[in-house]
Amino acid sequence: MIQKKRKLVDLAQEIREGQPVYGNHHKTYIFQHTTFEETARLYRIPFQTRNLLINEHGPTHVDAHAEVSPEGKTIDKEPLERYYTSAICLDLSHLKPRSYITKEILQLALDNSGLDIREGDTVLLYTGTYERTRHDPDRYLNENPGLDREASLWLAGKGVVNVGIDAASVDSPADPDLSCHAVCRERPTMTNTEHLANLDKVAGKRFTYIGFPLKIEGGTASPIRPVAVLEET
Repeated sequence: MIQKKRKLVDLAQEIREGQPVYGNHHKTYIFQHTTFEETARLYRIPFQTRNLLINEHGPTHVDAHAEVSPEGKTIDKEPLERYYTSAICLDLSHLKPRSYITKEILQLALDNSGLDIREGDTVLLYTGTYERTRHDPDRYLNENPGLDREASLWLAGKGVVNVGIDAASVDSPADPDLSCHAVCRERPTMTNTEHLANLDKVAGKRFTYIGFPLKIEGGTASPIRPVAVLEET
């Protein structure tokens, strides 16, 4: 019997000061709270701790329905099942900055990959935005392609529960309607994950996706450490 091996691919960007965030989101700050020197005066074994000040939507994160709907579930009330699913990643790295990802583009990417979309899937979109612009915050926030309304509805109609992207938003910066977020508001069975990394390592593959949120009371989103689990023979 052939024993299957599992390979884990880290899909998260680092949480760090200076990471690109939108102007209406709080910047990330990481600062010392206690030092070894301070605790050495109180305890036999000294320790240190740091504080994190971050926006729910700042680092790699998953949105709750409450972000876009006053009646939506907050992140602590969302079902955990939607963050532990079968998944695929489509290669869209050829698309131009600020362009729209259409239903036809998604279908062509599916055909080229030999993959299919199954009910309950997570679908990740590899655009190459993070790789190309990670050292230029302004470009990173303003040059990604994003899903148009028809493509977003098409994904929701196929039973996709989570759509993720290696960029600051699943919407194109050129899209004033924020089409994918609007569809997620209308179709609460689908959410979105943003600021992913390393999607080139899973593009064109089917795998298990794990991206559990923190249990933030009343949260509109949550930072996550998403992982792709690939089975190898």
